Amino acid sequence: MRVLLTGSEGFVGRHLLAALRERRWEVQNVELQWGNDALDFFRYDTNPHYDLAIHGAAVVGGRASIDGSPLGVATNLALDSWYFRWLVRTGTPRAVFFSSSAAYPVELQQPGDIHRLVETDIDLNNPGQPDATYGLAKVTGERLAAYAEAEGCRVHVLRPFSGYGEDQDDCYPFPAFITRAKRREDPFEIWGDGTSTRDWIHVDDLVGATLAAVDHNVTGPVNLGWGRAVSFDELAGYVTQAAGYTPRIKHLPAAPQGVHHRVCDPKKMLAFYDPQVTLEEGIRRALAT
Repeated sequence: MRVLLTGSEGFVGRHLLAALRERRWEVQNVELQWGNDALDFFRYDTNPHYDLAIHGAAVVGGRASIDGSPLGVATNLALDSWYFRWLVRTGTPRAVFFSSSAAYPVELQQPGDIHRLVETDIDLNNPGQPDATYGLAKVTGERLAAYAEAEGCRVHVLRPFSGYGEDQDDCYPFPAFITRAKRREDPFEIWGDGTSTRDWIHVDDLVGATLAAVDHNVTGPVNLGWGRAVSFDELAGYVTQAAGYTPRIKHLPAAPQGVHHRVCDPKKMLAFYDPQVTLEEGIRRALAT
């Protein structure tokens, strides 16, 4: 299997690269091997010799970046549109597109009862309001994936929820919590009022589910998550308990928060992949590094 991978220096991309090499697949890295960014590569490359393309390059940078730099994040619109043009131009037969839970309508993620997001909650003909320009780019990418499919490229569309791991940048909440716990910070700061929830999936499972979707030739968008709603207050409790102390919690209501609830229905994923790393195990691993 000859695979093109973008974003191999990013959080998910690093782990994908390791997993692909473990399979002994031949991996071509846009950033590492050619020294140019993925956008330029997609615009100018004409190589038709890849069996699979996995596009992991994206501008994210955590909630502060999503809310504070909407035009920067919107660069993903260009990245993804040129990706799909490249797929069709080169006749690449199979591809992975990482969409996001941010593509779901924000109206389904408000305070109150938790609505577990199911893949059909997004109607690409009338998708509702996604989460910021990041979600907008992902919804647009899913529509472009459908056009690429019509041109003969099988595109596996995956919607990861809150991915995390030991080597993630501190601009994301999970590693920020781990860092605070390692420092035994007291008070322990939490953005927002602590009641909003997320569905955490370890990067090992995110990568495992991605490759399982390729192996099983899974069609249509698929949620990647556990379906377990964990509030930020609960996450802080798990992390600090595992670190061996009980700090006072300090909420920061003026900090960027995003939607209130973001939890998936994982049934479609569970038909071909069972996640292995529980949140508690992921916390133990992160604290041990």
